[in-house]
Amino acid sequence: MPEEVFDIEEFLRLSERATECRVKRSEGAVKLKLRLPRKLYTIRLDVERAEEVLKGLKCPIQEV
Repeated sequence: MPEEVFDIEEFLRLSERATECRVKRSEGAVKLKLRLPRKLYTIRLDVERAEEVLKGLKCPIQEV
């Protein structure tokens, strides 16, 4: 089961160990999904904050 993260700082820390980040865009919101070896972590953000977070990620980014 995926686990939803609500803290941006924790999400950025998790991105250091992630194999990839998938970005799913919808109307007014962006969902970011981090794939780690054992678990999938997700976070929902508005478009402006998601762009800032994407700049700070330390893993490959894939648009879905």
